[in-house]
Amino acid sequence: QVQLVESGGGLVQPGGSLRLSCAASGSIFSIYTMGWYRQAPGKQRELVAKITSGSSTTYADSVEGRFTISRADANKTVYLQMNSLKPEDTAVYICNANIAIIRGGILRAYWGQGTQVTVSS
Repeated sequence: QVQLVESGGGLVQPGGSLRLSCAASGSIFSIYTMGWYRQAPGKQRELVAKITSGSSTTYADSVEGRFTISRADANKTVYLQMNSLKPEDTAVYICNANIAIIRGGILRAYWGQGTQVTVSS
């Protein structure tokens, strides 16, 4: 069984920084695209950033230049470095990974439980 576990959320003042981590565990053959989504109260879940197995990255316009996504495949971990945080970044941040559990198997999307990020003075 595959699990994604996030860590690193919390309360930070505007202009501050946080680093989120998401570690995958379980029966995994290969991890392809990994990403971070967020969902604020009353809003739809939105993509924040994603990174392919070849390290190509995509960012939401609202975080471009402030957030950096990276991955460490040896640790099956994806990171999100968030700088210059704004109150509008407040949300639950949710990790996503597309994983094959056997060689030649189909990819399936897995989701973490989410970690709260609150930006407030």
